[in-house]
Amino acid sequence: EVDLVESGGGSVAAGGSLTLSCVASGYTSSRGCMAWYRQTPGKEREAVAAFTLYAGTTFYADSVQGRFKISHDKYTKTLNLEMNKLDFEDTGMYYCAGRWPFGCGDGLNTTLETWGQGVQVTVSS
Repeated sequence: EVDLVESGGGSVAAGGSLTLSCVASGYTSSRGCMAWYRQTPGKEREAVAAFTLYAGTTFYADSVQGRFKISHDKYTKTLNLEMNKLDFEDTGMYYCAGRWPFGCGDGLNTTLETWGQGVQVTVSS
C-alpha cells in the first residue's frame, strides 16, 4: 500500500510563489508516474503537472506552463511543485497522485491510482 502526504499549501498574494511537496511511502519501485491535480470551485478536477519517474519526463497544463515546475527527489521519494507568478485562478485544492511502476504514458491523462488528502492554495488578488 502506498501513502501520499502533501504539504506546503497556504495563502499568498497574486504574483507570489509557493512550493508544494508530496512524500510517498510504502512503494519500492523507482519507476512510475506522479502528478499534481487541482480542484477549483465550480470546475472539474484537472491535472496541472505530471512526472515520469526514472525517465524524468514532465508534462504541464497550458494554464501553468512556464510558471510551475514539477520535480521529484528519488532519494526522499518527494514530488515537488514549484508555483510561481500565482494568480487568483490558481486558487484551489491541490492533490498529489501516483501509480507504480508504470510511467505517464498518457501524459496528463494518465490514470493514477493513489491519491493524497490534498492541500489548499489560496491566491488573493
